[in-house]
This record gives sequence, structure tokens and C-alpha cells, in this order.
Amino acid sequence: MTTEHQGLPVQGYRPQNQDKVDLVNVNKLMEEQSLRVLDALKANTDVDQRWLAIGRTLLEEAWMAVNRSVFKPDRAKLPGE
Repeated sequence: MTTEHQGLPVQGYRPQNQDKVDLVNVNKLMEEQSLRVLDALKANTDVDQRWLAIGRTLLEEAWMAVNRSVFKPDRAKLPGE
């Protein structure tokens, strides 16, 4: 039997099974590892900080997109729908 976790009490969030939660948790660990590499690069004055910031933003967006592909949140309902 697979455990089902209730979604957050936020529009569009839905219940998720344990397999999906486990998968996203692995993704979050991989994301954190890459962000720590970027944190170390930030301390390097030889690195172009503007491009580093752009790269960090794109990595964060990529991981968010990957995790949304797993959790598949719904669109929020507007009042009256």
C-alpha cells in the first residue's frame, strides 16, 4: 500500500503518493548540491558574478520545473468557478 500525503491547503495543490514525494526529495538533494557549488563560486572574485547569478536563477527554475512535472499542480480556481 502506498502512502498518500495531503497537499498543502493552497489552491492547486493535490495529494501526492510516497513515490512522488521520494522522487522530489532526491531532486531537492541534487538541487542543494548544485547550489552549494554555486555558493563556493560566489566567493571567487575571478568569477563573473552577474553570469553566476543568471546561472543560479536558471538552475533554480529548472529544478522547480522538474518537480512540478512530478507533482503536477492544478490551476487555482477563481471565485465563482
